Amino acid sequence: MALEIKILDYGDIELESSFLVLGRDCGRTRRVLTLGFLILGGKYPVVVDTGYRSNQIMETLGMRGLQYHEHMIENQLARHGVRMGDVRFVCHTHLHIDHAGKDDLFPMNTTVVLNRKELEYSVSGLMHPQYPAPDIKHLIDRLHTKSALRFLDLEITGPIELMPGVYCDAANAHTEGSMNIIVETADGIATICGDVIYDFNDQIVTPFNEIHDWEPRTTGNHGTSKRAEKAAIKKLLSSSRYLLPVHDRPAKIEGGNVVGRLHDQVPGPIVQSLPQRNWFPA
Repeated sequence: MALEIKILDYGDIELESSFLVLGRDCGRTRRVLTLGFLILGGKYPVVVDTGYRSNQIMETLGMRGLQYHEHMIENQLARHGVRMGDVRFVCHTHLHIDHAGKDDLFPMNTTVVLNRKELEYSVSGLMHPQYPAPDIKHLIDRLHTKSALRFLDLEITGPIELMPGVYCDAANAHTEGSMNIIVETADGIATICGDVIYDFNDQIVTPFNEIHDWEPRTTGNHGTSKRAEKAAIKKLLSSSRYLLPVHDRPAKIEGGNVVGRLHDQVPGPIVQSLPQRNWFPA
């Protein structure tokens, strides 16, 4: 059975617009998705990112959480016939407040997989409010429990195969320890890219306030350099058939262009088609 990715809907967040795309609509509020991913078709289910802990915790960042009963992770998994205890690995693109808030709901024999540098970064204080104490303290409990945590050292090793057809690779963007999860599907490479991309339209299709050809726009929320952010986006566009960020619906990529948008699964039907060339005209 070929690997496929199911989209998990963890609820929405309301936040300031320029947080998502650098300089866009400063001071205006925007509502965005918070997604997770369920990889099926392998020996066991794998979850990527677990959403935010509660609506209240988002207030610590001045944001509004919009999470309801149907968005609870156990209910999202149940839609695909998966129970919490069925999940072998929980992988994290990174550990920000809206990505690692439900790890403590999984049993300790579910292994949480993350890039070692991301746990180090989470306690460095460099992006402190985005790494809330309950989430990180739970990971320390896993650190001291046999097989409950698995560290990768992706900056040194390069990509690591988690299981047949699923690889982890350093993102080199957003946070110092962010990683991409690469999935070999029947229709090509699908890359779960966390927050390297927030918004396909304003970062890639019609990059906000960019005048150079094929130049993506960065997010307004990152801990690496602008050069690293732009390079990471360009690498994703050149190496993937599908891209799956956490705060926007998945996109189909051809020749470095976004040519279609998907909804609930990858591979899956295209729900919106885009022109073949969607950057600035020559």
